Amino acid sequence: MDLPARVGPEDIHHASAELDRRGAVILAGYGSSGDALTVAAAQVLGSRLSRLFPQRVRASHDGGPVHLHADSLDLTVDIGGVRHRRRHPDEDYVLIQCLKAAPAGGDSFALDAYRFADACRTADPELWRFLTTQDVDLYGAWPHLRGLPASPRVARHVEYTRTGRRIVRRTDGAVPLHRDPDLEHVRTMLDRFAKIVHEEEPPLPRFRLGEGDILVLDNYRVWHGRDAHTGERAVRILTVCSSDAR
Repeated sequence: MDLPARVGPEDIHHASAELDRRGAVILAGYGSSGDALTVAAAQVLGSRLSRLFPQRVRASHDGGPVHLHADSLDLTVDIGGVRHRRRHPDEDYVLIQCLKAAPAGGDSFALDAYRFADACRTADPELWRFLTTQDVDLYGAWPHLRGLPASPRVARHVEYTRTGRRIVRRTDGAVPLHRDPDLEHVRTMLDRFAKIVHEEEPPLPRFRLGEGDILVLDNYRVWHGRDAHTGERAVRILTVCSSDAR
């Protein structure tokens, strides 16, 4: 996809239009506080903003590459005897706020997963059938993560919400269902999917987030990743559900 437009807080209506049109936009000039991230989510989504999940900071030193993915996790915790959802498997928007840019590397890239899926239908019909018809366990590769539900989260990589929005998933947590009769085929297709996605990364245009910049993504439509980096890098991440979420 083309580079996301960079928009200031004085033109938030343009930012919302860009997000709807292209699935990605960079908000500049918001600052690096957690409050700024919450305000940005409210302004860009407006009355569609339905639910916010706890912000999380991701810091890394001399970090390796992060491959193209859509943010996704199903995480519920017990706080004082009351269950609280900290992540939702159908979060439909993600905001990534740069707290500290790496001195070298760490540039971001993004891919329009709708275009990828549409092209896959012709270029690799077998993979397209797998993505659109085969159930997998979305988080089965992470069985020992505290708070992750014991029940498998069963879904297909390409699905639709009841409001008609298309979801195109990409997670390293996906594994075949327990005792799936097509076990070997599912493993083969998951490996093929990962390989093809990784091959999409090198030619994608890179963009760099400066301190206080916020990358806003339609999590159903756009996958994102970043290059390896040296030195310290830190971002704050907020995932949300809109009124259009599944």
